Amino acid sequence: MDENERIEIEAATFRRLLSHLDSHKDVQNIDLMNLASFCRNCLSKWYRAEAESRGHEVDYDKAREIVYGMPYSEWKSKFQQEASPEQLEKFSQQNS
Repeated sequence: MDENERIEIEAATFRRLLSHLDSHKDVQNIDLMNLASFCRNCLSKWYRAEAESRGHEVDYDKAREIVYGMPYSEWKSKFQQEASPEQLEKFSQQNS
């Protein structure tokens, strides 16, 4: 496979990951952080950083809208649940 094909496959894989996350809104960011040490917000930050490294200005809110499929405030009000004490404890233990 050539470089362009590899890039197209990686881009399609990223879109598929976003679609998968979108179809599993019940999976909260803290769940992702506790299991995999990354979340939707991390993907947004990585997206922004990669865009900027290539000379494109993408602010954090726009990057989150790309990852969440809607403005973050809308996603948060519709789908974000309060983290349980157990989730917060696990997160705290992993990040101390």
